[in-house]
Amino acid sequence: MKPYPFTAVVGMPDLRLALVLSSISPAVGGVLVRGEKGTAKSTMVRALAGLLPGVDVVDACRFSCDPVEPDPACPDGPHAEGSPAHRRPARLVELPVGAAEDRVIGSLNLERALADGVTDFQPGLLAAAHRGLLYVDEVNLLHDHLVDTLLDAAAMGRATVEREGVSVSHAARFVLIGTMNPEEGELRPQLLDRFGLTVEVASSRDPELRVEVVRRRLAYEADPDGFAGQYAAADAELAADIEAAQRLLPSVKLPDDALRQIAEVCASFEVDGMRADIVTARTAVAHAAWAGRTEVTTDDVRVAARLALPHRRRRNPFDAPGISEEQLEQALRDAEPEGPGPDDDGPGSGTPPEGGETSGPPPSEGGQEPSGGGKSGGDQKPVGAGEAFRARRFEVKGTGEGAAGRRSRAITDNGRTIGVQPAGTKDGHPHLLATVRAAAPHQRSRGRSGAGLVVRPQDLRFARREGREGNLVLFCVDASGSMGARQRMREVKTAVLSLLLDAYQRRDKVGLVTFRASGAELALPPTISVDAAASRLDGLATGGRTPLAEGLLEAARVLRIEAVRDPLRRPLLVVVTDGRATSGADAVQRARQAAGLLAGNVTSIVMDCESGKMRLGLAAELAEHLGAEHVPVAEVAADTLAGAVRTRISGKAA
Repeated sequence: MKPYPFTAVVGMPDLRLALVLSSISPAVGGVLVRGEKGTAKSTMVRALAGLLPGVDVVDACRFSCDPVEPDPACPDGPHAEGSPAHRRPARLVELPVGAAEDRVIGSLNLERALADGVTDFQPGLLAAAHRGLLYVDEVNLLHDHLVDTLLDAAAMGRATVEREGVSVSHAARFVLIGTMNPEEGELRPQLLDRFGLTVEVASSRDPELRVEVVRRRLAYEADPDGFAGQYAAADAELAADIEAAQRLLPSVKLPDDALRQIAEVCASFEVDGMRADIVTARTAVAHAAWAGRTEVTTDDVRVAARLALPHRRRRNPFDAPGISEEQLEQALRDAEPEGPGPDDDGPGSGTPPEGGETSGPPPSEGGQEPSGGGKSGGDQKPVGAGEAFRARRFEVKGTGEGAAGRRSRAITDNGRTIGVQPAGTKDGHPHLLATVRAAAPHQRSRGRSGAGLVVRPQDLRFARREGREGNLVLFCVDASGSMGARQRMREVKTAVLSLLLDAYQRRDKVGLVTFRASGAELALPPTISVDAAASRLDGLATGGRTPLAEGLLEAARVLRIEAVRDPLRRPLLVVVTDGRATSGADAVQRARQAAGLLAGNVTSIVMDCESGKMRLGLAAELAEHLGAEHVPVAEVAADTLAGAVRTRISGKAA
């Protein structure tokens, strides 16, 4: 089946331009495409490969060495000067989210290494993507150990495999393209910064445009070859334009005035480090080549800044990406030298259309919709949270086997070796010494007659490793009238926001249950998107009585459902309350019974929000019924705990 034509994709001019610029200059660093599901992100990325010029590679080289400048350390080399070569199409290699590390970076054949004494390296996806495109769909769901591998390869331009005392290294330079749905969670800052450009895409609300999208998609599904043929000429013309821009690229000059504009813009948006300046400069040069110019202009810098800076100006994971158009224009004006007037190039490819959307900051929190669920009972206006702090790390008891993360102990693919296991149990990294020990007693019966060992598949042993896992952190938050004091609720929201930030950093799944008035509701079903939880928390209103029992029962219901959906992800319940129970008859007794259902089954924490000189200690009593750790809200911060420990130690010493 013919791939969907690139020029047949309707709309998304920013994404089209970003992909073209990355194709012209791979040094830009690739593209991150953020957007809701069903917006043709993957379709456009996959169509890009057909536009790229072919590459010359050495015959029989599995690592795509350039015959003009072959990699001197190529595992299939060294390649002699004038080695036979051939031309092949550029590759688009897809990295599945659930791929094993050995599949990504390659693996060593342990049996051949032991039996024949040779290094038999099987290349992985990074080798296949060399001098091409590496595409990761849902890149925000990629496991941490694969993210680390990509970071190393993107930074060094090489992939290195270290296994059992054997080291293999090969070139791995590729254009990294990732797509993601922000609703499913954000990307780690380290990997986010490695993407040169970022584009936000959304489905059009124009009925005529939507009709055309559906019409073209149905026509493609009915006759893929015929549909592709209709756009073959347009795709070929675009491919020729990209190749022409690649030839022009080395001739494009970046004058000092343009460099000053780039520096002024990056400083104005307070981006971290110097990578933003470098990427913006490379993008501006690529845009000039795309426009057929041999010198970078203000228009090129403007376009480059819109693509290279939105994801670099985020100060924390809960900030929405984007840049202010007014601030960008002001920075460009401030960098202009004395004398010349404003840029008069006229509208170019980078000028946003009239009435088009801008990528400025989102509306203020005052415009957000409260998530009070419509319950009566003296609703109060939502109170904003303060600045998040570094929270204590709370762990789930025992050792799990859930998805890799950074919170609780677990048996994982990465970590310290704590034992060995036979093949087929849960394969991972081979354990050389254990494999030799398993094979050694059988050498005589197997007729060994040489230097190498005779190894059978049943001899293979693999390392059993202990690392960290991500958990389900379910917040059960009291939103009743007793929590309604503005300063008190601000302190509570700040603490919960800090725990959400901690959950983001530890790769947890989060959910939010609130209870107030006469019942409880699931304000946010468990999700990887902690920024969605932060948004719901920010709009949380308070008021009414305190149905503590209903809140705990709703939390128990959610945990039961999640145990079926994701049985390996262990839960951590965080109950945020002052411990009061005032809704309905026998409210206190029902709350104790509900706590008893959770006790012993779930690792729990009670964040005590009671304040004032006269305290009833109800939250501490609830923690006892839950079998939970009791933590006053003022002691959630990590530095607060450290200070308390130091105080106790110094007191004992005195």
